[in-house]
Amino acid sequence: ETQQKFSAHTMIFRSLKRTHEMFMSDLMKPLPQDDISDESRMNFKVMDEYCNVKDLPPIKQAMTGIATSNDNGDPEIIATTENTSQPIVTGGHPYPSAPGVQLSDNTMAKGKPISQAAKDQVYRSLPPSKDQLEVQKRGAGIADIKGKSNNVFLNCSSFSKAVAKIQPSSSQLIARKASSLPKPQWHPPWKLMRVISGHHGWVRAVAIEPGNDWFATGSGDRTIKIWDLASGRLKLSLTGHISVVRGLAVSPRHPYLFSVGEDKQVKCWDLECNKVIRHYHGHLSAVHAVDIHPSIDVLVTCGRDATARVWDMRTKAAIHTLTGHTNTVATVKCQAVDPQIITGSHDSTIRLWDLAAGRTLTTLTNHKKSIRTVALHPSQFAFASASSDNIKQWKLPNGEFMQNFSGHNAILNCLSINNDNVVVSGADNGTLHFWDWRTGYNFQKITTAVQPGSLDSEAGIYAMAFDKSGSRLITCEADKTIKIYKEDETATEETNPINWKPDIIKRRRY
Repeated sequence: ETQQKFSAHTMIFRSLKRTHEMFMSDLMKPLPQDDISDESRMNFKVMDEYCNVKDLPPIKQAMTGIATSNDNGDPEIIATTENTSQPIVTGGHPYPSAPGVQLSDNTMAKGKPISQAAKDQVYRSLPPSKDQLEVQKRGAGIADIKGKSNNVFLNCSSFSKAVAKIQPSSSQLIARKASSLPKPQWHPPWKLMRVISGHHGWVRAVAIEPGNDWFATGSGDRTIKIWDLASGRLKLSLTGHISVVRGLAVSPRHPYLFSVGEDKQVKCWDLECNKVIRHYHGHLSAVHAVDIHPSIDVLVTCGRDATARVWDMRTKAAIHTLTGHTNTVATVKCQAVDPQIITGSHDSTIRLWDLAAGRTLTTLTNHKKSIRTVALHPSQFAFASASSDNIKQWKLPNGEFMQNFSGHNAILNCLSINNDNVVVSGADNGTLHFWDWRTGYNFQKITTAVQPGSLDSEAGIYAMAFDKSGSRLITCEADKTIKIYKEDETATEETNPINWKPDIIKRRRY
């Protein structure tokens, strides 16, 4: 006779059904009580928790004449000692309602009451009670603990090994402030003040004169134009480059203007006669940025040949060729103390350089995208770097990461910081973001408007700089204009409140 074949699913279901029917009657029944198991469990628990304190110490047994059992199981009487110099404290309540014996007014030593000095000595060797811990959280002193605590417990051997003694310190006397996230400083919003037209190509560079009277811009039309800062009028045009002017720097100690461009040239202009007086030869490709050392006559340039070159301003000699980057070096900054040179590159790294030795001090690899700009803080020993992944804040001299400014999701070409702790970032898509330096709070966003006749795609911001007072922001844009922004004088904290929502997980380690 052939047997009917069932599928695996049917066989499993039938097995589960038989199991269910077998144990259904015992499903909700309680387990039978086993007195032997309960007694063993209780004895083990007592031995585990109270083994150190279930018998009196030998000295206490000797003082009270309590019988103990010897190795043979026979009772053994320990004689009492009449004269003892060590005061022994007797309990005021039954054991084990506390980890020790409570002190009270009826506490007596054998034939002699405990003195106040002995009480203080015992008190100083005790572990902290619950009341004491609460008082310590408020940062109060020992006197407050004595006044608030009503229960002081005698120390036992197991606790004295595990708990540190109470030691009054100055930190207990100082009120501790609760930790809180820093609140951003209020900054007035910025608004467009003036639009300057005059260049016939993308404006790629800007430099402010140290006296704050004029500023210079370099453009894709191969010219350098000098403008009056107060009125915005053109004062001078300098021609000489044969390709795009990418970087400008004005010397604070000489009447010199330095310019670099995609024609591989580094030029020194004498502004007293408006002529080129020096050329610095050595770059193998386009030069993208230039900066002047603030205290010595040294010039630093960087470019597409993946190097930064240090020049003697007077002799035109190349002091160092700083190599190590593996792609275009897009930005360079100089300062008077080590690290005296900071470079950012398209290889996603920032390098801090030792100017005397001509070698790298530190390489920062936190960015994941090309770094196009770096800005030094004018008053703090720190700097910020911008990439399309994040704006990062760094602490000098070791390049320690501080925090991220997240939210400007675009290709960032320029960055600037003023003395009021306002950080501004400009992007390829024509957006300006204003940040608070201390907290990274983005308090304003501006989208620039292109001048009539330009395409909407020509809204990129390529360079920016604050003037020496920090009250004017000059931006160089792809619509061939220069825009000047200023703070809104009519704004107050009531009309423009801080809409700050702190993000706990914002502060990353890198």
